[in-house]
Amino acid sequence: MANILSKSNTLKLALFATGLSGIVAEYVLSTLASYFLGNSVFQWTMTLSFMLFAMGLGSRFSKYIETNLLEKFIIVEFILSLLVSFSSIIAYSISAFISFTPKYTIFPLPLDGVVIYTTSICIGFLIGLEIPLATRLNDQFEALKVNISSVMEKDYFGSLFGGLFFAFVGLPLLGLTYTPFVLGFVNLLVAILLLWRLDDLLEHKWNKILKISSVLVFASIGIGMFFSNNIINYGEQKLYKDKVVFQKQTPYQRLVVTQWKDDYWLYINGHLQLSTFDEWLYHEPMAIPAMSISPIPQDILILGGGDGCLVREALKFPSVKSITLVDLDPEMTKLAKENPIFKKLNGGSLEDSKVKIINQDAFHYLEQEKQFFDVVMMDFPDPKSIELGRLQSLESFRMCNKLLRPHGVIVTQAGSPYYASEAFYCIEKTMGAAGFNTIPLHNQILTLGEWGWVLGSKSMSPDEMKSKIRHTDLSNIETKWINKEALYSITSFGKPIYEFDSTKVGINTVHNPVLPTYYSHGNWDLF
Repeated sequence: MANILSKSNTLKLALFATGLSGIVAEYVLSTLASYFLGNSVFQWTMTLSFMLFAMGLGSRFSKYIETNLLEKFIIVEFILSLLVSFSSIIAYSISAFISFTPKYTIFPLPLDGVVIYTTSICIGFLIGLEIPLATRLNDQFEALKVNISSVMEKDYFGSLFGGLFFAFVGLPLLGLTYTPFVLGFVNLLVAILLLWRLDDLLEHKWNKILKISSVLVFASIGIGMFFSNNIINYGEQKLYKDKVVFQKQTPYQRLVVTQWKDDYWLYINGHLQLSTFDEWLYHEPMAIPAMSISPIPQDILILGGGDGCLVREALKFPSVKSITLVDLDPEMTKLAKENPIFKKLNGGSLEDSKVKIINQDAFHYLEQEKQFFDVVMMDFPDPKSIELGRLQSLESFRMCNKLLRPHGVIVTQAGSPYYASEAFYCIEKTMGAAGFNTIPLHNQILTLGEWGWVLGSKSMSPDEMKSKIRHTDLSNIETKWINKEALYSITSFGKPIYEFDSTKVGINTVHNPVLPTYYSHGNWDLF
């Protein structure tokens, strides 16, 4: 009896490992899909949906397997271990391949997306294939009602542990490089345990084949793990035309810094954020008008902007007493505070005694904060996803309004008024609905193209804001680019390049997040 229970438990342990490694592989692929393709909510939804669909296909196919169930179950375990282990490398390798070949697409999906989804389907298929096989194998050890419940239980419990592992250990500590290999090894070791524990149930010819196969699979995963960092670094490098000098996967995003000659570029999840070549063309027009029209800018709140450049600009005003910088990712603010490249770029601004750094979600911070401010600057990544769009929602702007003093000023980066016209106007319209008088600003940034911001005031009219900006006294403010003529140009717009019906542009809210849709439907083919 003890022997039977031991064999049954070994079989269920294999299913636990399958659920554990399989779900982590899907999380890795979902993260990579977000990284390479953008729109994280969509990518996570589609990747996991394809996996579950493929599990159904695997379950259906399992009925055609009639002989050598144990042998084929172990073979599936070996294949799954390999596929889980190399899932991340597959994604990076294909991205490296398409970086120097034409951008292949299948229907509307780029080739790297096809590969990621296909890998997800294969993993789901194998998991779906295993569960019915395990149930049929365990039929000789347990009664039907116990058999089915215990088999499904172990797979689901494995999925829970896999999710906890990915969230608290895998992504923050091991990264996308080593997490798949660790889980692949776990799955393989359990499969080897299954092979050893149930060897008396195997046909003689299969016993030897499977033991040799286990050694080969173990060696393959070990070799892959040893070279994985080099392979992924190669794939990462191929995504960028310049030399990668820094890269880090944080629990929130992928940070990459590249170098060309004496200049550096910062990328977050593959998208350019700033360049030392021309970042002042972005940060000066965003910060100086907002600070200048504030009667006495003493307490400043910066949401996002973890690179420290907006802090640098705010510190140019002698009236400033405190700056609160709220950025989600502690690794980003650490990079800006400690890395020599960024310390030089932001002038060591994050070490100033006036600056307080808070690593927290900006939306949650606004919900909880009680302090009042004179100026709020919002420097978030483009609203490519629902979670990013939430940061520039009606609710977010209303909370900023409550925290601003009566003559308070707000400014937010708003993308391109030309490449994403509807998104740009949606941000301005949403800020206006939150109780601000608004004006748009824009500037030509060499590395980004035509870019823009929306400036809002609680007390001044749009004409008053424009007039005050254009008559700003810059004599006591050190600038690298902005001058009197620039103050006129950034507040002046010609006729619209892209015509659209502004009355049909909605207000972006948490419950109706229209901004990411406007952004994705922009005129990016003109860029």
